[in-house]
Amino acid sequence: MNVAGPISALSLTERAERAAKVAGEFADRVDAEARFPTEGMEAIKAERLMGIMVRPELGGEAATLTEIAEVCSILGQACASTAMIYAMHQIQIASLADHAVGSDWHQAFLKRICEEQLLIGSATSEAGIGGNLRNSICAVEVQNGTVRLEKDATVISYGEASDAIMVTSRRNADAPHSDQVATLFLKDQYTLEHTADWDTLGMRGTRSDGYIFRGEAPAEQILPKPFAEIAAQSMLAVSHLLWGALWFGMAADAVARSQAFVKAAARRTPGQTPPGALRLAEASSMLQLIKANLISGLKRFEAAKGNPDALNAMSFSVEMNNIKVGTSQMILTIINHCMLICGIAGYKNGTPFSLGRHLRDAHSAQLMINNDRILGNTSNMLVVKKQDTSFLG
Repeated sequence: MNVAGPISALSLTERAERAAKVAGEFADRVDAEARFPTEGMEAIKAERLMGIMVRPELGGEAATLTEIAEVCSILGQACASTAMIYAMHQIQIASLADHAVGSDWHQAFLKRICEEQLLIGSATSEAGIGGNLRNSICAVEVQNGTVRLEKDATVISYGEASDAIMVTSRRNADAPHSDQVATLFLKDQYTLEHTADWDTLGMRGTRSDGYIFRGEAPAEQILPKPFAEIAAQSMLAVSHLLWGALWFGMAADAVARSQAFVKAAARRTPGQTPPGALRLAEASSMLQLIKANLISGLKRFEAAKGNPDALNAMSFSVEMNNIKVGTSQMILTIINHCMLICGIAGYKNGTPFSLGRHLRDAHSAQLMINNDRILGNTSNMLVVKKQDTSFLG
């Protein structure tokens, strides 16, 4: 859908809040029906938020990752599925903006994203390797300037709703599993054969169905840099930070609901401290720890951006991994605290204090690049590298 128009004079935060209001109105229905959050995503497009990371000469606003994280957090407080789709889209934008410089085709496509508010999906998971981002079984075939690819993708987040999909594969049929490229295919350049339905505990609106992906496109649509470089210097860090921001938003909304519950209890019994007040204080403390962790990581990323040595440093990778693991674990503890505070009103659906959707969505966080896989990678790095403990960076 083309929603081109002048960029709003409102701030990014104000525009995100307006979009989040719409997304929040439909969040429970999106969850119950396990459907794509059409209303929330259309509101995001109407606010011209899809291409804000892109540089201004291509139609974007050169938003920093911290500003993108703020948008993800605001959306996460309203509808986690909408926020996750937006975050995943921005992860693809970051890969294009940082690693396709000099490619005329990709620069033109970034301009199209801004003009038409296009949605970019991602196909990295594959049957036989699961969620191992840095391995592929399938391989691109390039002949006479055309790239062809078939991939058995166990999940493609919001695949049916995407305007284009970035797909990882081996560089060629003779390449090792880790020698990968990423190729951007437009909607009219691929077919999706549905193989698995997305019927899950939480994050139901992301519609991460499984498909056999078959694509054919001009070879210039292969990103010019190896996927190993894209993953190490952009995708993994951006993923962990933006996912963390939306998870923080989910937990923040749970804390806000439990705070409202405690306030209502305090009004009913003047002069008495409600029984949930201490747990509320504890949840607030944990929420602040997540916020501090994310802010630290965002500052580290912004400082390292454009410096391959800094982005490839073990200390940087350890910090980004710890942010993902720590945030994904702590949001569950926070939301459990909030459930205890709100009691049956939080356990039931349809109350102002309902937290079932928050808790179910939060359980996905430890599985998105499984924490055990991340901890294994971190442990290998810590065997050879002392953890950075300096406050000065």
